[in-house]
Amino acid sequence: MHNPRGRSPALPLPSPRIAELAGQCLDNVDDLIGEWLEMVGPVRTSYATQVPDAQFRGSAWQAFELLLRTVAHLPVPPHVAGVSQRVGEERARQGVPLDALLEAARLDFRVVWQALVNRAGPEDMAELAGSAYHVWEAVEGHVTGIMTAYQRTVLEMGRREEDERRMWFARLLESEGRNPTVVRDAGLALGFAGDGRFLCAASSAAAGPGLHRAGLALRAAGAGVQQQMVGGDAVLVVQLSERITRPYVLDQLRDSPCGIATPTRGLAGVPRGTVLAAATAQVLPADTGSPRLLEDCWLDVLAHRAGDFGRELAADVLGGVRGAGVARAEAERLLHTVRTHLAGSGSIADTADALYCHRNTVQHRFNRFHELTGRDVRRPGDAALLAVALRAGCGG
Repeated sequence: MHNPRGRSPALPLPSPRIAELAGQCLDNVDDLIGEWLEMVGPVRTSYATQVPDAQFRGSAWQAFELLLRTVAHLPVPPHVAGVSQRVGEERARQGVPLDALLEAARLDFRVVWQALVNRAGPEDMAELAGSAYHVWEAVEGHVTGIMTAYQRTVLEMGRREEDERRMWFARLLESEGRNPTVVRDAGLALGFAGDGRFLCAASSAAAGPGLHRAGLALRAAGAGVQQQMVGGDAVLVVQLSERITRPYVLDQLRDSPCGIATPTRGLAGVPRGTVLAAATAQVLPADTGSPRLLEDCWLDVLAHRAGDFGRELAADVLGGVRGAGVARAEAERLLHTVRTHLAGSGSIADTADALYCHRNTVQHRFNRFHELTGRDVRRPGDAALLAVALRAGCGG
């Protein structure tokens, strides 16, 4: 015999007379459903088109059979016993709002209670009042079953949707934006406009929580967002708009040490933007607590991506100044002068001011550097080469 979920074993069963009345109601479930449909009409307007009438009525029939058999303490067939879970799962997949669903389910109490009252005689009223708890308990057990199944289904759907989003984002990156079909389908799955503008950010896995928090805040603000791990990097992609602007996104990321690529036009540019953001993140100083823009880090990125070639460049270009015939103090003074000049305006006078020395002193140091390395920082071509070499070498 079916024992309703949640009934306390310490509580007495409904009286035989109330069980008898509930059994009588089972013979007139159609009438109960008619009354319930009238009551639930205003509640159902918010999702009337999402649930077919036949399905709506069918699940209502099984729900009332479950409730009445529970109150009457009659056996409950397996297909009826599972109605709460089925309704919760189906309505979650149909997109029915949970609050409206539960409101409709709780109207069952009014209908069942009124049906019992209508069939009871004056002599039954005391027993009926004492059994009200059993009716309410049956309805709440049904409602709880619906809510639990609904919430579990929503979580499962969310996980599946997130898995699908990750899969399509990975496919977009693998295609490098070169396959128009993949770009289109990825846009549909991610909720991104194919011709939108996107900002890509990346951080190390250790700094990923900060990037994740920023992504949640941006999503709450209505931004189109995708965030996931790509290789060993945490990646965040944000679709920009009139309201979700680049400055706004940067402000959300202000406490997150990450690399940020230049905004890209079109979803097809996101794979490259992701690569550039990750490359920027890889050259962040260890003590950085805020984002850095690719446009401010190009030399560091180029030097880092050059790998062994960068180290060879540094050894070739700077080897003369680090040679055995040059005192360490002189080498450091010359390198410091060159770095200061490259970081400034390119003016000898400004470099002299920054170093608190005469401009002729700067010129003499540049001449000495040229003598040792064959490179003249005052020539644009040599200056560019030296800038990369300094970052690629130990002295950068």
